[in-house]
Amino acid sequence: MIEALLLMKHEMSLTVAAVVFLLVRLGRTRAAATYARLGYLLLGWCLLAGLIPAPPGQLFAGLFVTSSLVSMQKSFLTFGLLLLLLASDRWLRRHDYVPEVFLLLFSSLLGLFFLISSGSLLMFYLALELATLPIAALCNFDLQRRQASEAATKMILSSAFSSGILLFGISLLYGSTGTLHFTELPQRLNGSALQVTALVLLFTGFAFKLSVVPFHLWTADVYEGSPVPVTTYLSVISKGGMVFIFCTALYQVFQPLQAYWHVLLVITAAATLLVGNLFALRQENLKRFLAFSSIAQVGFILVALSSGAELARAAAVYFVLVYLFSNIGAFAVVGIISAATGKERLSDYRGLYRSNPRLSWALALSLFSLAGIPPTAGFFGKFFLLMSGADGRQYLLVAFAAVNMVVALYYYLRVVRALFMEQPEAPLPIVTTVLPERAALVISVAGVLITGLFSGAYETIARLI
Repeated sequence: MIEALLLMKHEMSLTVAAVVFLLVRLGRTRAAATYARLGYLLLGWCLLAGLIPAPPGQLFAGLFVTSSLVSMQKSFLTFGLLLLLLASDRWLRRHDYVPEVFLLLFSSLLGLFFLISSGSLLMFYLALELATLPIAALCNFDLQRRQASEAATKMILSSAFSSGILLFGISLLYGSTGTLHFTELPQRLNGSALQVTALVLLFTGFAFKLSVVPFHLWTADVYEGSPVPVTTYLSVISKGGMVFIFCTALYQVFQPLQAYWHVLLVITAAATLLVGNLFALRQENLKRFLAFSSIAQVGFILVALSSGAELARAAAVYFVLVYLFSNIGAFAVVGIISAATGKERLSDYRGLYRSNPRLSWALALSLFSLAGIPPTAGFFGKFFLLMSGADGRQYLLVAFAAVNMVVALYYYLRVVRALFMEQPEAPLPIVTTVLPERAALVISVAGVLITGLFSGAYETIARLI
């Protein structure tokens, strides 16, 4: 029993946190600030519980699998959720349904934990639904906004469509191999037409969740219509979890079919980079801007994974950590200003430095990291991704990605120019930040700088692969 509890330390601690929150919610009604503080404490406890040393192992006849790398990935996601909630403190304190926000986020994160630890396609699908459905409800939490209802509808429809494709692929794979276990599938894959079709369908399902072109059409509308904390969760935590399990699926389960998924990755990587960057050029709403930015970032991950090199997994995991700090830092500033003023358009941010210099610098450093400008962590993250692509002799694809980095530099600097150099027509007022928001901004900026300047993080991840 002790061993089982240690193997499921992340899941058990998060489940206990959700139950505690539910029991508190059923009691006397408390202020939103009290619920928020309780949520921070419970997530902090989950983060500390996840650091307890535990050996690798499996449970439930191989349905649940964990290792040092998997445990680290779960800790990344827990830390990211805590960080984005601290950055959303102002929004939480003004909301009427704070306990429901935490319960739905805890449920979705629990689904991501089981997703990463999946040892079977059956567990994978059930975990995917648990991770997705609560977020569809959260998209509509600003009940007074029509855009929120539209975002939730698009989220549900796209999730249902991708789930149907996934189930079809899983059924074909089971019919041709007779098993759903990750450890048994590689030995039974022979490259038959039915198995290749199943691979394409499963890849399509992943592509929907990762916003890979051409399966990205839901992303910008859902990001714009959802509350900023939910948009941040979709962009960072949910996408990070999908990257982790996507690496496992390609490099462990479908390794015998590498010749086929290599072609899929090359094509979709090029399309994702091109479309993500070109559409980001013309966005005026900052949430839509960051949506297409996140699509382009996924393209860089696909470039690395297309090489088939084992270190590409380390580069992808490291990039998710870097992306966590960079994107949460950017969304934190957008969320703070949106909660205080309701402004989300780029034109509203002109001359922001004059009234809010600290917020401007936090946003600028986060954008520098997303653009891959040294010495921020984003530069090293993209460097490792491109080197992984070159390791697989994907020279044309790496060159294409490098050209797209130049394009991305333009639209990121376009925002920075608006912050520091342009004259505002109606300047934003001074926005005061509360302690949780300041803590989230400081941690994000520190992560952007420290993670890039010190190589220990990448080396640690590479040793665990």
